[in-house]
Amino acid sequence: MNQNQTVNRQIVLASRPHGAPKPSDFRLEQNPIPEPKDGEVLLRTVYMSLDPYMRGRMSDAPSYAAPVEVDATMCGGTVSRVATSRHPDFKEGDWVLSANGWQDYAVSDGTGLNKLGSNPSNPSYALGVLGMPGFTAYMGLLDIGQPKAGETLVVAAATGPVGATVGQIGKIKGCHVVGVAGGAKKCRHAVEVLGFDACIDHYSDDFAEQLKAACPKGIDVYFENVGGKVFEAVLPLLNTSARMPVCGLISHYNLTAQANGPDRLPQLTRAILTKRLKVQGFIIFDDYAHRYDEFAKDMSTWLSEGKVKFLEDRVSELENAPQAFIGLLEGKNFGKLVVQVGEE
Repeated sequence: MNQNQTVNRQIVLASRPHGAPKPSDFRLEQNPIPEPKDGEVLLRTVYMSLDPYMRGRMSDAPSYAAPVEVDATMCGGTVSRVATSRHPDFKEGDWVLSANGWQDYAVSDGTGLNKLGSNPSNPSYALGVLGMPGFTAYMGLLDIGQPKAGETLVVAAATGPVGATVGQIGKIKGCHVVGVAGGAKKCRHAVEVLGFDACIDHYSDDFAEQLKAACPKGIDVYFENVGGKVFEAVLPLLNTSARMPVCGLISHYNLTAQANGPDRLPQLTRAILTKRLKVQGFIIFDDYAHRYDEFAKDMSTWLSEGKVKFLEDRVSELENAPQAFIGLLEGKNFGKLVVQVGEE
């Protein structure tokens, strides 16, 4: 690892992207490692999460969270170890879930830090199945989607950290689960490893027809995190009183103008009315932070029982984060994308 004890590497937002981010929109800087004051800790980043929401934070368009400022360190969740402690509640070597962003070191007064124990078996899982993506899948599906045994659940990005977890929880609840993913390899993984009943390759020329065939009873719950042509194929298959949790629209994040094609708004609004659809967006920690313990208990149990499986796509070195993030927005990752910044 290039991480050392003398320099703090930081990847900053060099410019706001127009359309898809480019490597030139990021800049690697090297600065002195910050010194903690009384009541503070110095955190050393070990694992760093890359997530689609970061694309929105690179823009200054109005959103639910403030944008990253140009020349500021890119934001992001991290799993860190306490390198130096001048805080009574933390000691050197402690593992914590933090929000250091794209850098080697950060100082914290302890606010917002979650202890992960002295020796977690899979510390990076706190960024995935036991963290924000898993929590998103759990609350979005169970609280908004409210799946019932025998119903049909469809989830896009089926091998991503959210979609894979949604589908597996759906199987636990007795649903007929159909995934949508990009490519035969991902679709095989969804069926053979994750236990989905079917998975449709959205690159197929007859994608809409295949999806319809896989959902002979229509769709009762559609977990939306992609948008675009996947949603267009789903919309006519939604049953009366179908539920649609919305946590993301990754196919739209790089758009710079209105998408080409027919206006689907009249079709959507008519379906919402005539089929009495429930369509609800949510921001996981804004809306459900008070229920995290409920999620952590259930998910830990399902993992230990082998009912939920989790796949990581791990990248080494902080310098590779920009290119990995660009690939994430293009669907090149296979599983939860994590950067290993430093040694455990």
